[in-house]
Formats: sequence, structure tokens, C-alpha cells
Amino acid sequence: MSTPASRLAEARRFSIAPMMDWTDRHCRYLHRLLTKRALLFTEMVTSPAVIHGPRDRLLGYDEVEHPVAVQLGGSDPRELAEATRIAASYGYDEINLNVGCPSDRVQSGRFGACLMAEPTLVADCVRTMRDATDKPVTVKCRIGIDDQDTEHSLDRFADAMVAAGVDALYVHARKAWLKGLSPKENRDIPPLDYPRVYRLAERLKPMQVMINGGIKTIRDAEAHMAHMSGVMLGRVAYHEPMLLALVDERFFGEAAKPVELRDVMLAMAEYAEREISRGARLNNITRHMLGLANARAGARTFRQILSVDAAKRGAGPEVIMQAFDALEPELQLAI
Repeated sequence: MSTPASRLAEARRFSIAPMMDWTDRHCRYLHRLLTKRALLFTEMVTSPAVIHGPRDRLLGYDEVEHPVAVQLGGSDPRELAEATRIAASYGYDEINLNVGCPSDRVQSGRFGACLMAEPTLVADCVRTMRDATDKPVTVKCRIGIDDQDTEHSLDRFADAMVAAGVDALYVHARKAWLKGLSPKENRDIPPLDYPRVYRLAERLKPMQVMINGGIKTIRDAEAHMAHMSGVMLGRVAYHEPMLLALVDERFFGEAAKPVELRDVMLAMAEYAEREISRGARLNNITRHMLGLANARAGARTFRQILSVDAAKRGAGPEVIMQAFDALEPELQLAI
């Protein structure tokens, strides 16, 4: 008999990375239309923002998004404990701590990848977060930062997380160079080291370790499963969202069910109508849909309608179906 914990562990076989300014609730709603089984993540939200900011705007989500994890950023154990209690009260399935983001504003706030140099502090954060909830607490990190020797520093960091009671690790298979590279450069320039993550996963068995970074196709993701508990896709899942329609069959053994783009567009139009009635702007929804028709005849016009026309004053959900109608009829088919 399955339990919430076992279902969540299963969902970690395939997850969509938390991405600042990208994986908001509109994005997650779209992704859930394409995969019912993958684990979704919120954007990172800082612990001070959770405690003092507009909680419903920051933490609100649609129930259809489950299983869904919230990612927190911070380095103050007491603040993170309070933010964890608040986030857990919203019903998230997992609470994740960001120890991987290399952005300047993250470093200035003393959270994100810079914390890989402070495993003892991160362990303290994980302990207080675990004490604050009965939900699983996980960590997303890099393999190291700057001139760290990843053979030693990553093991030291991971061992501290295990001792603190972390439930699982998500590891981006690149270093973060905090000195000398921009956040954008940190996504591509540091070399990928998948074997290092494989060795960590083997060493930490049976704890779940998921791999992230540079995975561009479903086939590549499947290859990683020979070594890992799960895979996490980021930008490719965002820019090529229709590949998510393959996930439930290929990673969870579901019977193949072709996903019709028309059905996705109709569902998003219905969602947009509901959200607009609550004050949302159409282009804040449609900006996540631009890649749905990639490689299809009419895709350029499709994108233009969803970006330009959707931004016009008074634009409504009918714009979504206008974009679909711009595609060549014979290509309005299942993936």
C-alpha cells in the first residue's frame, strides 16, 4: 500500500527544477497538464519574504499541482524554521533548501551556493527545518564552489546533511564559480561532472540523490537513471515543454496517452479565464507557453500572438486559441 512518503519518493524519479522568475504557479499549472507524475518545484522564496511578505502571493498554488515542493532560501536557522512552518501549512509535499543558486543577490543575502563553504551552518538549518515540520526536508546544491576539491568537499557537505537528517539531495553536477563568473555563465561554463554525482549517489545509498545540470533530452535523462534515484530538468523542460508529455510513460510506467496540443491550449484558456477574473494578466500566463509549438509550422506566429497580443490591454483567454489556430492544421496533432 502506497503512502504519501512512498509516492513522493516515486515522484522524485523526475522533477522540474526550481527556476527564479520562471517556475511560478502559472508555469507549474501548464507543466502539470503535461505530466501528472513528475515532482514540481516553486521558484526559490527567501525565508524573510515568507515570514514578512505577502504569503498568499508567494506561496499560493493550485491543488492540481501536487506533488509540489517549495524551495526556501536563507541561512538563519530560526528564520528557516519559521518559514518552514508557514510553507508546510500551505500543504506543500516537500520543503527544499537552496544551496546552489550562484546569483549576486543570493550571495549578498548569505544563501544559495555560497553556503557550500559552510556545511555546519547548513546542517543546523536542516535540523531546525526538520524540527518544524513532518514534511520531508531536502537540499539542492552544486558539487562545489570556486577552488574546492570536490572529491573531499562534496562528501563533507553531504555527510553533514545526512547527519542532520536530510531526506534527499538534488545535485547540480557543476561547480559554482562565485568569483569571476556571472550567474548566467555559471549555468554553462563550469564543466559538468556527472561521474562525481554518480559516486556520491552510490556512497549515500539508500538515500535518494537526484542529478541536475545540462540534461537536454528524455533519452539523456533515462541514461542517468542507471546511476541515480532521479533526474531533474531545468531550462530544457521550460523551453521545450512538450517533452514533458513523455515523462509519465518513460519514467513512471504509465500507459502511453498522446497529449493533444489543442487540449492543452483549451485547458490553459480555461485556466486563464479563471485567473484573469482574479486579477492576473494574460501575458503572465502565456509567457510560459511560447515553446509549446516549437518545430511546428506556424510556430513563429504562435509565439508572437502569445507574447505581443497577450500583452495588449484587455487581452482575454481567446488569445490562447487564436495562437493555436495560427498553426498549420495537419500539425495540430499529438506529440
